[in-house]
Parts: sequence; structure tokens; C-alpha cells
Amino acid sequence: MEQPNSPVRFKLGKQSSLAPERAEREDGEDGVVIDIDPRVRLMYSANEADIEGIKELLECGTDVNFRDIDKRTALHVAACQGSTDVVQLLLDNGAQVDPKDRWGSTPLADAIHYKNHAVIKLLEKHGAKPPMAPMHVNTCCEVPEYEIDAKELDFTNSIELSKGTFHIASWRGIQVAVKKFGENVIADEDKVRAFRDELALLQKIRHPNVVQFLGAVTQSSPMMIVTEYLPKGDLRQYLNRKGALKPTKALRFAMDIARGMNYLHEHKEAIIHRDLEPSNILRDDTGHLKVADFGVSKLLKVTNRVKEDKPLTYEDSYRRYVAPEVFRNEEYDTKVDVFSFALILQEMIEGYPPFHAKEENDVPKLYAAKERPPFKAPTKSYAHGLRELIEECWNEKPTKRPSFKQIIPRLESIYKKFDCKNNWKVIRPLRCFQHLEAMWKKDAPNLSSRNGSSRSTRHI
Repeated sequence: MEQPNSPVRFKLGKQSSLAPERAEREDGEDGVVIDIDPRVRLMYSANEADIEGIKELLECGTDVNFRDIDKRTALHVAACQGSTDVVQLLLDNGAQVDPKDRWGSTPLADAIHYKNHAVIKLLEKHGAKPPMAPMHVNTCCEVPEYEIDAKELDFTNSIELSKGTFHIASWRGIQVAVKKFGENVIADEDKVRAFRDELALLQKIRHPNVVQFLGAVTQSSPMMIVTEYLPKGDLRQYLNRKGALKPTKALRFAMDIARGMNYLHEHKEAIIHRDLEPSNILRDDTGHLKVADFGVSKLLKVTNRVKEDKPLTYEDSYRRYVAPEVFRNEEYDTKVDVFSFALILQEMIEGYPPFHAKEENDVPKLYAAKERPPFKAPTKSYAHGLRELIEECWNEKPTKRPSFKQIIPRLESIYKKFDCKNNWKVIRPLRCFQHLEAMWKKDAPNLSSRNGSSRSTRHI
């Protein structure tokens, strides 16, 4: 029999967000403890959301802040279960709002882990402090140079941008774009790793056609990445407004994208974007484009090809622009971005997203079946080898797709031919006018002489 003052382990319901997996024991030592001790009954009642049972135990003098062998309290249990009534009752009876269990988890951290949003708001209202950011360091010497104090970011009148995680904020007198990572990142190792990877990439990048990284919030929660704000929005919004672009405009945009991507691919450690699509391409004040959002990007460090441990989900990347080798969970390299680029270039000419009449879930299957979006725009829009370039870029075999280093001069050459053709339409009538003007000047003296003699004759 447990003695009243002996430590006990409460092993019912959901466990601490930071606790390691624990094997069950057959002898019952790690199982349910018979409710001999009223304090254990309090934990059990919190787990079952038994309001009357909790009231009865507290009225009898049971310690509301009792901790079991894992240093967990009834408030931890109620936060895991998502019971706002129990949480409120415990707090009203003197429960400490921020107790830490043996792994350092608080009731708020547990509520965040289990996505119990009503409990999160209630605990925050009672002064619960947000959990420590996963990248928090112990001494000021370890704080990264790019660190931004979250208090410097002013979200007053903040506007949510195209993707829910992005917001506009004011920082040191300028507007910036802020990518916020929700509280659930703290309890998700994959998301923490993705945050670290994105930061590692952004610190390496400096190019006119790639969005500029300004800093990050890593020492407090929520964690954030801060980049330059481009008020003209993204390419998706632009194409939705404009529809099909003139070939010269599409080619100028394509050259901006290709230059930014070539910089990423030719980097010392090649960077695969993996999510190249119109909403991740931003327009600056001059009308040029910049590649943005490296949330699912990959570094090619040692090998020339990579393979995912698990297939990418549709949450990871936009399905209409995903290369077939990624969809099939095969090894891939930088050529996946070339495939996406071809689809974007064709969309700018056609005025519609690839396979726009198809369900998004079905589009990657079409690519895997070697189908490609049809060319419906007038033939003249694809003159000078533009269609051939697109077809090479979305070739089924990645090795046959050109690199961006090869794509750029071809785009420049095609652009010059389109530009010369457009200029000739203006120059030809101008030259005709200039020719007539020259002829008039050449004949002017003779005309004047003839006109003068006739006038003098009439005068006489």
C-alpha cells in the first residue's frame, strides 16, 4: 500500500509533451494507482474532468499543487485533456500556473502540444509564460548575430499576407514580412528541424533576385523569420489579375526567376528550392521578381542527389508544380526546380495554371504518367524556340533538362528576337516617314524655284 507521503506516478490519460516513451510494466508499478491517496484521486478526477469530485477533494484540504513522481500536477493533466472547466477550477483554488514537470514541460506547453486552444488562452490569461523556444541559448554570447528582439516587431495594424504564416510588421522604421511559427512547433521535432534548416539557408543567400533575409526571433516563442517586404505582392496575384502576359513580359519575368534559381543552384552548397511556384515568387518596386520562401528547401552537401525519408505531403509543397520524381518519392536533384520553372513559364504565356481544369490531387499523377499541360496560345507566342525550351525543361528524364546556367542565355537570345520584332513594327513606319521627309527636303529647292517663278509670272 502507498503511504500518503510517498511519491506516486499518475499513468492515466495523456502524458507530458516532453516525456519520453515509457514501456508498460506487467506488475502494475507503472499502471493505475488505486485511489488510496486523495492526491492521486485529484489527478484522476482532473483526467476524467470530474468537477464535483475535484471540488470535494479540495474542500477536504487536498493539496491542489500536489506533484507525482514525474513532478506533474493536476493542472498538467487537465491541460493535456483540454478541459477548460477543470483548469479554471484548479486555478481558482490556487493552482500554480507555470509548474514544470521532470522534463521541463508546463501546463501551457502541454496544452500547446495537444492543440487545446481554449486552454492555451485561459492559461495565458492567468499569466502563463510561453514555453522556451527550442533554439534558446543559456548565455548572451551564444545568441546569434541575426537575432531580433521580438519587442522590436510592431504588429499593430498588421496585415496577413497570401500565406497564413506571413504577416506585415514594422521594424526599426521599415515594413518587413514576418513568417511566424506557431506554438506547436515547440513540440514538433520535424518543424523545429525545418526552422533551423530554413535559417541556415537564408543566412547564405545574397542576390538581387532572391528575397533578402533580415533576421530572426529564436530566443522567445513564437519563433519568427524576418525578410524584406515587397508590397507589390506575389506572381500568383499578378497572374490572377493580368492573365496571359505578352511574350516579352513573360520572358523578362522568366529571366529574373532563372537568375535567382541559378544563384541557388550554383551556390557552394547547392540549394534546391523544391517549392517553386507563383505564390513563392515576389515582385519588387521596380517590377522585377525575387524567389522567396525556403521552408522546404534542401542543401546538397556531399551527394549530388537526395531522397526523402518519407514522401512529401501536399502541405509541404504546391502540387501543381511538383516534379514527377518527387511525387514518386525517388532520388532527385536541382532539376526538380527546372521542371517547376517550365510550368510557370508556360502559365505566364497561356494565362492559366497547369491543368487548371483538373483537381489538384490528380495533377502530379498526370506528370508521373508523362502528360504535360497543352499549348493553346497562338504559335507566335512561342516563337524563336520558346516552346522547345519549355519542353526540354519539363522532360521526363531529369538529366535531359537544362540547368539554369544554360537556360539564362537561351532566354536572353529569345527575348532579343521578340524585342527586335516588336521594335521593327515601330521603326518601319518611322523609317517610311523619314524617307518621305528626306525626299521632300531633296526636292524642296526645285519646288520653291518653280513656285517662285510662277508667282513672279503672275505678279508681272
